[in-house]
Amino acid sequence: MNMLPHFDELAYAYEEDEEDDVEVIERGKRPLAYGSEVSSARGSTTISIVSKTKKPKQRGPIDVFFTPNPDVVVQNRKAQGKQTRIDPNDPYRKELRERACIRFARWMYDAGIPFNAVNCDSFGLMIEAIGQYGPGMKPPSYHEVRVPLLKKEIEHTNNLIKGHRDDWVKYGCSIMMDGWTDKKGRTLLNFLVNCPKGTMFVESIDASSYSKDAEKMFQLIEKFVERIGEANVVQIVTNSAAANVLAGKFLEAKFAHLYWTPCAAYCLDLMLEDIFKIPSLKRAFERAIVVHGFIYNRPTLLNMMRRFTQMKELIKPAKTRFVTAFLTLARIHQQKNNLRKMFTSEEWTTSKWAKEQQGKRVTQIMLMPSFWNTVVYALKVSGPLLCVLRLVDGEKKPPMGYIYEAMDRAKEAISNAFGGKEERYNNIFEIIDRRWDVQLHRPLHAAGYFLNPEYFYSNPNIEHNNEVMAGLYNCISKLVPNIDVQDKISQELSIYKQAENLFGLPMAIRQRATTAPAAWWAAYGSKTPNLQKFAIKVLSLTCSSSGCERNWSVFEHIHSKKRNRLDQKRLNDLVFVKYNRALKRRYDMRDILDPISLKNIDESNEWLIGRIDRELDEDDEFVFDDDFLTWGDIATASGVGESNQRTRATSTSRARATPRVTRSSSVLQLVDEEESEETDEEYVDGYKSNDEGQDYD
Repeated sequence: MNMLPHFDELAYAYEEDEEDDVEVIERGKRPLAYGSEVSSARGSTTISIVSKTKKPKQRGPIDVFFTPNPDVVVQNRKAQGKQTRIDPNDPYRKELRERACIRFARWMYDAGIPFNAVNCDSFGLMIEAIGQYGPGMKPPSYHEVRVPLLKKEIEHTNNLIKGHRDDWVKYGCSIMMDGWTDKKGRTLLNFLVNCPKGTMFVESIDASSYSKDAEKMFQLIEKFVERIGEANVVQIVTNSAAANVLAGKFLEAKFAHLYWTPCAAYCLDLMLEDIFKIPSLKRAFERAIVVHGFIYNRPTLLNMMRRFTQMKELIKPAKTRFVTAFLTLARIHQQKNNLRKMFTSEEWTTSKWAKEQQGKRVTQIMLMPSFWNTVVYALKVSGPLLCVLRLVDGEKKPPMGYIYEAMDRAKEAISNAFGGKEERYNNIFEIIDRRWDVQLHRPLHAAGYFLNPEYFYSNPNIEHNNEVMAGLYNCISKLVPNIDVQDKISQELSIYKQAENLFGLPMAIRQRATTAPAAWWAAYGSKTPNLQKFAIKVLSLTCSSSGCERNWSVFEHIHSKKRNRLDQKRLNDLVFVKYNRALKRRYDMRDILDPISLKNIDESNEWLIGRIDRELDEDDEFVFDDDFLTWGDIATASGVGESNQRTRATSTSRARATPRVTRSSSVLQLVDEEESEETDEEYVDGYKSNDEGQDYD
């Protein structure tokens, strides 16, 4: 039974104080539709409805004035924690809502809009605004949403991030730049600005014709420095490609107060890349790819693996794109016992895949103790670096005051993982130091380390560290052009060193390690105003251009196959609105008062420590807890053992004793998709990866 009346009747039902708009004259048993007249077949009944003309209710400026703001209405509704309930005694409204939801969902299905679009904050505001208008609203046209409404939204977004520009003047900012290639093959450069208020997307430039030209890049970045304000820019953060390195030197030469800083996340990625170029680690990664590809390319075998791993997958979604090798090995290591049991089970040995050449090779890899020893070694040396990478890759908390200490703790964690045996990790430290000394170590990092109260007061030797002090005074002389202010900062440093005035309060002492460094200076640095402003400026800086890389997904979402004809200007406007609104929401949800914890770096290898104290400890692991059969026994019986120490004599003897595991051509095609791009990446002045001709095995 349809309980919905005619729309005219429904519209007037809410106006009880007004007279009816329809006068019904009944000459039969029931009324018919508005303005109709009909006679029955027998001619005994005639029904007619005579209408009265009445103007619809008019709304004027006073109605607009008293209409509540949709933002306030939705915010109050969320604050109450309850949704508006429909009165069960009002079936009309329930039926109307269902009808409206059906129409809206139908539009979503027709347009192919994702389901999670209804979770956007702006969705509830839109529904509330439409409801306030009432029946008869004319929908926006194609031209309106494409031109005038987009301009209004850009203006609204600019108002949302107005506080960013105020912070640029007060505390300084960092210009972040990175590039990507769209579906049309264009090289687009993203420019973002980071400050204590968060990151702001500024513009995207089509640099297809000059992205590799250092002079052109210098001119482009120079224009952005002048656009943001020469006095407001503290540093430029880019990756360390050749053109960017030279452009950075040109910028530092022209702007005496400005730093060019290589992206810390990019430098850590190069560290991990160099580490996984060590022959033994590279070989282990290639074998892991072979195992993964063999299983996931066979659906029935994949189902078998899921039964043994309790539905756990070997592939793990990467939190950052830099650590594919680590995540692959870590997930395989987590499922080590389940995988080895699967490849020794009767279900596997009687399957058709066990008889294939590739299947035999995968079985050998899974039962090879040296493979698992190498995997643990790779995880030990790369795990702490991954923690540092995640630290600098975040946006919620500025990592400038932590990266110096984080790198030291990462090296300590690697050393502790091997019990301090330097011969086990010397080659790893050489790779880390080469990248750190040439690329990553900057005066800003040293100054941030000095100004972080948690580390300054806990390490009395900081004042005697020439590297740290040189970086601090370099930053003071470069970022503070006024000589008188420099002298005042130098005098105020003694108050900070001696923990005098507010710095020595019990509350300030307690909060050295529990409050973010910039917030600590804002709370207790009022007695040293010049040093306070300088400290907040340094400690609020970012270390990487990760925000640019996250912006790629926004571009891909907007510049899709269905919208690949968007011109550069409109694409830039859409990204400006979407990305900056997302950044604003992410900044509002942050917890800036909590400091960054480096405890996870110290504990990153706890689950691995002691696993490879001996060369063949994987051989001694029991297959079953209540039996004396070890995996070493199975490996020996299967003939898949492999010596960890490769010499000419052992290689010759092993060639006679056991069949060598050869790499097929298909394996080489699966390894490192970015190898083809390495020829395009040239580095200068020590920025080239020194891996050719070196054997770290």
